[in-house]
Amino acid sequence: MNILPMALIAFFAGILVEALILFFLIDMLRETKAVRKNYLNIDIPVSAGISFPFALIIVFTLIDLSGWYDISYHLFVLAAVTMSFLGFIDDMLGQRDALGFKGHFSALFKGRLTTGGLKALGGGLLAFFIAFSLEGSWPEILLNTFIIALSANLMNLFDLRPGRAVKAYFLFLLVIIVIAGGRVEWMLIAALSGAVLYYFRDDLKANVMMGDAGSNVLGMALGYFSVVSLSWPARLGVLAFLVGIHLYTEKYSLTTTINNNKLLKRLDELGRSRQNG
Repeated sequence: MNILPMALIAFFAGILVEALILFFLIDMLRETKAVRKNYLNIDIPVSAGISFPFALIIVFTLIDLSGWYDISYHLFVLAAVTMSFLGFIDDMLGQRDALGFKGHFSALFKGRLTTGGLKALGGGLLAFFIAFSLEGSWPEILLNTFIIALSANLMNLFDLRPGRAVKAYFLFLLVIIVIAGGRVEWMLIAALSGAVLYYFRDDLKANVMMGDAGSNVLGMALGYFSVVSLSWPARLGVLAFLVGIHLYTEKYSLTTTINNNKLLKRLDELGRSRQNG
C-alpha cells in the first residue's frame, strides 16, 4: 500500500480520536477549574492542547496494529509528549510577571527559575536530544537544535486569539511542504493535522484555549518537519525567520501588527463570530 492512502487513514483517525478525547477533556477541565481568562476576560478551559499527544499515541497504536508504524515515529511522539508536559506546567503553575525569552532568562540569571524558564530550558534540551538523535555533523546538529527550540515557542506567539495559532500552524506547514517538494513525513503530518483540524472548531468558537500544552506541540512539530525535510539553505532561511520573529515580538505586538494589515486582519478574523472578535 502506498504511504499516502495510509496517511489519509491516519488523518481521519486523528479527527475521530481527537473528537473522542475532547468530548471528555473539556468537561474535565471545567470541573477541575482549569480555566483562564481569555482576551475578552471570559473564563474558558485552558490546556486543551494536551489532547494532541494523546491523539498521536492512540492513532499510532492503531497504525502499528496495521503494520505501518515506523520506529522513527518514537522520537516525534516523545517530543510531543514532553513539550506538552512542559507547556502544561506553565499553563497551570505559571506566573505572568516574567514574559518572553528576555524576561524568563533575566529571572534565571538572577537565580530565579520561572515556569517559562523551565519550559525554555527543557525545550532546548529536548531540541538538542532530537537533533542529536537524527544524527549529522555538529554544525547540522546545532542548526537543527536552534530550529526545533525556536519553533517550539513559535505558536505561543500566535495563540492570543481564537483560531489564530491553528491557522498559523497550517500556513507554516503548507510552506514547509511546498519548499520540500512534497518529500515530507506524511504519516506524522496527517495524524497530528487531523487532530488539530477537529480541535480548530472549538478554538475558533472560543470554547477552549489550547494553551502552551498545545501550542508548544504544534511549534515543535513544525520544527521537526523542517529539519527532517528541508535542505541546508532552506533550514538556514527557517532559522533566520525564527530569530527575526522572536526579536520582533520582544519589542512589538503581533496582534497590533496583524490588526494594522488589512489582509492579515481578514485572515485572522476568518471564521470567528463577532462575539469572539
